[in-house]
Amino acid sequence: MASPKGIDEALEASDLTFPAADVDKELRPGGENKNFEVDTISSEVATSSETKQQAEIEEKRKERRKKEALQTLKTTILVSAAIVAVAGVVCAVAKKLREK
Repeated sequence: MASPKGIDEALEASDLTFPAADVDKELRPGGENKNFEVDTISSEVATSSETKQQAEIEEKRKERRKKEALQTLKTTILVSAAIVAVAGVVCAVAKKLREK
């Protein structure tokens, strides 16, 4: 075992404090380097997937608009047919009442 004097001498010889840290260097290891290299392949993949998603969304919107337009047209035709049918019944009843 080491003698207590040896431990005291070793402690005095070594510096027990931590070295000062450069915070900016630790938090930004690259410093002020703003010249980042972009991985062109992954960038193109991300861009193409985004454009595909946007195209799909736009296509769904167009289909929904077409369906809404057709539904509106169908509803208009059915309502018009019902009105014409009611008008025809009213005319037929009025004609029968005149004959009597």
